[in-house]
Amino acid sequence: MVQTKIRRYLKHGTLPQLSVFEAVARLGSFTKAAEELYMAQPTVSVQMKKLSETVGLPLIEQIGKSIYLTEAGRVLQASCHDVFSTLAKVEQDLANIRGMSSGRLQLAVSTTGKYFAPRVLAEFVKQHPNVEVSLQIHNRAELLERMSKNMDDLYIFASPPSDADVVTQVILPNPMVPYANANHPLAGEKKIPFARFAEEPFLMRESGSGTRMISLQAFAEHGCEPKVRMELSTNEAIKQAIIAGLGVSIMSRYTLGLDVSHEQLAVLDVEGFPIEHHWVFVYPVGKQLPVVAQGFMDFTRRVAKTLVFDHLGKP
Repeated sequence: MVQTKIRRYLKHGTLPQLSVFEAVARLGSFTKAAEELYMAQPTVSVQMKKLSETVGLPLIEQIGKSIYLTEAGRVLQASCHDVFSTLAKVEQDLANIRGMSSGRLQLAVSTTGKYFAPRVLAEFVKQHPNVEVSLQIHNRAELLERMSKNMDDLYIFASPPSDADVVTQVILPNPMVPYANANHPLAGEKKIPFARFAEEPFLMRESGSGTRMISLQAFAEHGCEPKVRMELSTNEAIKQAIIAGLGVSIMSRYTLGLDVSHEQLAVLDVEGFPIEHHWVFVYPVGKQLPVVAQGFMDFTRRVAKTLVFDHLGKP
């Protein structure tokens, strides 16, 4: 019987341990794994130790500050994807039988999408309280990586990927605009030529960011190169750098949240702006969406505008 071959794994809480191991192996860090899984770092260490004891072999080795997989760790990592995919397929089949009365929704969104996705999710869960929800927030490159590995049910991008075989569904407008400090000399000007805007020190998002991609496209279309003063890994960091007077940037109109514009920042009146983009649902062609994911997508298209924009007037 198959059970006799996996008895050691049946006796211990192996699935939670495998989840921790997969995160540590993928991220190469106990700290990052703990953050992703919303665990304390000591808990991650304990789970890794227990899994190693269950397997009967060391799974990782730490050299300096770097973590490396042992031979046993590499074998286990290769098998994790198959184990999780099989269990996800079982859960999807059962969720389809259960319908919207239960199930799990795994959603991954872009960094700008975090300003509206939780609001929509909260309303969805109110109507379907037995649905378990997982929300991941990543930049564009990380979303594409997750999608290539089929790690989630649905993805929300700030603009649809053009180089992937995917299905897209428009959710909401996501205009991109130029920001500066409210006291910047350009803040009060009208119809600023793009070439003049391009003379300013520019604050750029990190490689892999959708905002960076859109910014570079804007400069290229106007035959300009950005004078990058620094690269920053979050929109919040760029906001603080603008407030500090370090430069200008291009970000989503809703990067600062869905409330009234920040009093220390100004949206500049630069030619060619706003750049019209949309938040979109994305999933790979051929993916069989769970009932819960399809239900959430339909729900969002019905209510997102009311939940997000109506209190602001037209975006």
